Amino acid sequence: MGSSAVTTDTIAAISTPPGRGGIGIVRLSGPMAAPIAAELVSPRQPLEHAHARVADVLDSNANGPESGRIDEAVVTFFAAPNSYTSEDLVEIAAHGSPVVLEFLLRRALELGARLAEPGEFTERAFLSGRIDLTQAEAVRDLIDAQTLTQARQAASQMGGALSLRVAPAKQSLLELIALLEAGIDFAEDDVDVAPQAEIARRMDELRPPLTALEASFSRGRIVHDGLSLALVGRPNVGKSSLFNRLVERDRAIVTAAPGTTRDTVTERISLGGIPLELVDTAGLREASNESLEEAEQIGMRRSREALADAALVLVVLDATQPVSAEERSLLAGVGGRAALAVLNKCDLLKTTSLADEVGGVPALATSALTGEGVPALRERILSLATGGAAAEPGMLTNLRQHKAITTSLDALADAAKANAGGIPHEMILLDLYRALWALDSLTGQTTPDDVLNLIFSTFCIGK
Repeated sequence: MGSSAVTTDTIAAISTPPGRGGIGIVRLSGPMAAPIAAELVSPRQPLEHAHARVADVLDSNANGPESGRIDEAVVTFFAAPNSYTSEDLVEIAAHGSPVVLEFLLRRALELGARLAEPGEFTERAFLSGRIDLTQAEAVRDLIDAQTLTQARQAASQMGGALSLRVAPAKQSLLELIALLEAGIDFAEDDVDVAPQAEIARRMDELRPPLTALEASFSRGRIVHDGLSLALVGRPNVGKSSLFNRLVERDRAIVTAAPGTTRDTVTERISLGGIPLELVDTAGLREASNESLEEAEQIGMRRSREALADAALVLVVLDATQPVSAEERSLLAGVGGRAALAVLNKCDLLKTTSLADEVGGVPALATSALTGEGVPALRERILSLATGGAAAEPGMLTNLRQHKAITTSLDALADAAKANAGGIPHEMILLDLYRALWALDSLTGQTTPDDVLNLIFSTFCIGK
C-alpha cells in the first residue's frame, strides 16, 4: 500500500470546476474538518451526520464595516468512518461565485487545513480500505466520461464489478496455495500432499475465468479510450458528405468541385456508446502530379498520416466509376486492418446489386445524398470497432489492469508446466504466489507507491 491509511492532517479544496456557476462546493476532510467548518459557516441547525443544513457563510472581518453574512450555503457533514474518505468530511455548497469559494478555501487554509493534492480525497478512501484501486480508477473514469456508456461502465466499476469478477479466481488460487503449503509444512505429520493430477485440475479451473477477463480488454479499452476513424479516397467520391451524415450535421464543406477538402477535419461522435473521432481527409491523387497546388499536396500528406494513425478506415469509392489502380493500391494497403470499402453514390445506379468485397476489403453500398445504407454503415463501423466483443460487467479498461491479468495467467502457465514436469511443490508455489501478487496489484493490495502516485495524480483537485 502506498502509505499509512491513518492521517492526521485536514485537507480542503474547491470540488467544482473553475469559473462561475449556480453552485460551488468546498470540501474538507480530516480530523479538523468540522471545527474548521464551524469557523466558516453558521448552520441554522446543529450539524448531523448525512443531513444537509442551511447555513450562513461568515465574514472573517467581524469588526469591519462589511462584517456579517456574505452568502447562504448548504452544509453537509459526514462523520467518520461513514464518509467517502472514512474521515470526518464536510461539504459546503455555496453560490458558485469564485470570490466566495476562494474566500472559503483561503479561510480554511488559514485555520489549519492544507490544500488537497489531485485525487487526494479518493486516495484517502482507497488507503482507508473503503474502496479498492479499480474502484478508485472508476471514479476518475466517471468524471472523464464523454458518453453514457462510459458513465455506465465507470459506475459499474465503482460498484466493485471488476473486483467481484476477480474474487472467485483469487479465492481458488489461495485455496490451492494453502493446500500445497500444508503439504510442505506438515509433511512429517503424514498430511497428504495433493497428487499431481489434482493440482493440474485446480489450475485448469483457474485459467478460464481469467482468460475471459483478459479478453474483455478488447472492448473495455475501446469503450474507455475510443477510436479514430479515417475516411479516405480520391477527390469527389463523397467523403465529406458521408462524414456529415455520420456526424449528423454539416461539419465539412461540400461542393461539386473536386478537392474542396484541403485539410483534415475531425469531429467526435458516440456510436453505440463507443467514442469515435471521425477524420475527413483531403482527396488522394497521384503523388507524381506536379500540377497540384502546394496546399493540396500538404492536405494529401496529412491524409496519409491520418490513414496511418487511424484504428478504423473507410475507403470511400464512387460506385458509379470503375475502381482505379490507385484505389486498388489503397485497398491493398489497408488489407489486414479494420477497414471497410464504402461504395458511395449508389442512388445513381440502376442496379442495386453491388459486390460485398472490393480488393479483398468488405464492401457496403451507401448514398450520402439520400442516407441509403448509412444505418447499416453505422452498424458495420460499430462491429469493426468492437471486434464483435460483447459488453459485460467488470471489463478491464486500462493497460495496468490488463497487465495484472496477463501476468497472473503467465504465472499460472509456468506453474502448470512445472507441475507437469514433476518439479517440487516449493518451486510451483513461487509461480502461484506470483499469480496471486498480480491479482493483488489489480485491486491495489500490493501496488507500489510510485504507481499509486501516478494514478491519483491524474485526478482533478477536489476529488
